[in-house]
Amino acid sequence: QVKSENRKAIWDTEEVPEGSEFDDTWDPREQPEYEILFKQCVGTEDVFFGMSGKDPSTACCEDIVIKIKLPETKYSDITLDIQEKVLDLRTPKKKLLLHLPYPVNSKEGRARFLSEEEILEVTLRVSRKFDFINFA
Repeated sequence: QVKSENRKAIWDTEEVPEGSEFDDTWDPREQPEYEILFKQCVGTEDVFFGMSGKDPSTACCEDIVIKIKLPETKYSDITLDIQEKVLDLRTPKKKLLLHLPYPVNSKEGRARFLSEEEILEVTLRVSRKFDFINFA
């Protein structure tokens, strides 16, 4: 039983994965190496006393840091687009379409290019619902 509003449609909108509009299988550029790190703000009350209830899991992290290796790339050649669940990076030689593990606030992110190491470091604020762990 198909619950489609338009009987002529060949698929339903729920069947199309989020971020698939960015996919480009015909693009010959290679994917750069990248690393995803999670960052959380902790104080002495967390480290020594465990008063806030935070643990080392990614559920307690406030930021996602993505380090992308871009050898032989200039800062002016980088095009970066951040959506709620997708990071899209394009350079003349490299292309990265990264589906993020958590939804992020694309307006509060920041990026910096470390030219000596040839690494782009993108820091994104995780936007998650408040629960018993994330209450601040």
